[in-house]
Order: sequence, then C-alpha cells, then structure tokens
Amino acid sequence: MSDDATLVITDIKAALAASDKEAESKPACLLVVGGELNGTIFDLLDGDNSVGRSPECQIPLDFQGISRKHFSVNVNAGVATLSDLGSSNGTFINNEKTAAAATLKKGDMIKIGSIALKYLPQGDTERLTYDKLQEDANTDGLTKCYNKMYFNNKLDLEVKKSKITGQPLSLIIFDLDHFKHLNDNYGHDAGDYVLKEKAELLRDNGIRKGDVFARYGGEEFVVLLPNTNLKQAFEIAERLRKLVETHDFVYDGKKLPVAASIGVADYRQGVNTGTDLFKRADSAVYKSKEGGRNQVNFYKG
Repeated sequence: MSDDATLVITDIKAALAASDKEAESKPACLLVVGGELNGTIFDLLDGDNSVGRSPECQIPLDFQGISRKHFSVNVNAGVATLSDLGSSNGTFINNEKTAAAATLKKGDMIKIGSIALKYLPQGDTERLTYDKLQEDANTDGLTKCYNKMYFNNKLDLEVKKSKITGQPLSLIIFDLDHFKHLNDNYGHDAGDYVLKEKAELLRDNGIRKGDVFARYGGEEFVVLLPNTNLKQAFEIAERLRKLVETHDFVYDGKKLPVAASIGVADYRQGVNTGTDLFKRADSAVYKSKEGGRNQVNFYKG
C-alpha cells in the first residue's frame, strides 16, 4: 500500500473517531420527519420530556391533531420510555397505536396528528448531519447569531409561556448608531467587521445561557431573556451597552466609532403576542435615538 493511501485511510479513521466522539456527547433526540419542521431536532434530557401543544411542554408542538399534553418520553440510564398522556387522537409507534409504556429503539417512528418524529439514541452519528442543517437554517451566516426566523418563533413561544405561567420575560433590542455613515466612510468590509466583532463581544461577555441572541436584520440585534424582569433586563442592557462603547473596534489600523441605542420591554398587560413585545422594545430604541443615542431606555407605556 502506498504512503498516500495509508494517509487517506488514517485521515478517514480519525474523522470517523471524531464523529463518534462528537455524537457521544449529544443526548438522545426526536427528529421531525417531513412538514414545515422537517429536520428539526428536539433533545431528550434525563427524566420526563413532555410533548404537546402546551407551551409548558419541554417539546411544544402547536399543530392540529395534537393534544395539549400528548405524550412523554422518560430517559433513565440511557433507556427512553414513551407513554401516551391520555391524548385525544392517540400516539402511534411504527404505525401501531400504543396503549402502554413502550421502550424506544433506534429509528422508531412516532406519529401524532400530522407530525412524525424519529427516535435517535445517544451516540447516534446520524443526528450530526441534521445538527449541521438545523444550525445553517437557524443561524445568520455573518455573525453566527440566531437569525430573524428562529428568533420570531422563540419570541412567540416564550410569550405564550409567560401568558400561562406568569413568569417574567424581557426583550432587548440593539441598533448600532450611525451605521450607514460608518459603511460610507470606512467601507462595507469595515461594517461587516463591526457586526461580527460586536456579536462575538456580546456572546462571549454578556449573553447568558438560556438567552436568545439573534441578528434581526442589518445592524439590529435582539436578546430575548426568559425569567428576567424589566429591572434586571435594563441592568443587563446597560452592561452590554458599555461593553460596546468601551471596546476598541480596530479595522485596517483605524479605530472605528461604534455605539448602540438600546430599547428594553417586558411581558405585561397588553402584550398578547411576540409582535406586541417587539413593538414596545422597538419604541424604546427610538427614545434612545431621540435622546442622543448611545443609551438605554425602557418602554413605559
């Protein structure tokens, strides 16, 4: 065997070993097969994982034919057990209606309403392909933040949750000040650098686990903060504003002028949809701009 062939085989073995290691770090999951959520992955964590239309479910699926709490999957010591929760239309595993708890096996197809879900156990390398597809579909290519579509879906879901549970929810909107002038004066490459640098700066220093950080469009970014009241969100927004203000954005040897006007709003009476919450935070951004920019304001109503 030639040295080149040996190197190729060695590289293949190394790549397979790396894939196996990466897959092993991933929990078991349910993969949506077909429909508008095709390719979406829902992780199954240890303990009970409820599935249904209710936003209180660990896996919320708000579709026709699905009960508010349809079925659950209990994961214990690597074994996943599915139980129907008294659903109206039943839960089907491999086209057979299940009446009792059933242990799931790799590749089992679960059907509820119009949704089909494929079970993949922990360590299955098949999910890595879908992880990459889902990441590409949900991520802004330039900044690696979540994109507008993903954010809007999460915003609607979190507002529904707050309506049911009464838990606080806040939204922060960033708008970079005079970004058009920056592009005009320093070039669009410099503008792209600022967007990427700002995203990395906030992601590494200010965004908490559980927050949803997204690029909404152009120079506008958003942070959705579950279980966070208005006072806490305002303090976080001010800290993030200072991060941007004090950071040295240097491109092609030139320090660029970068600052952000920020608006904050929270879930409260009068907020019925994600759009309502977004409009409130957006109006607070305009207050920051009208007040001189590079500041934080919150929606007062």
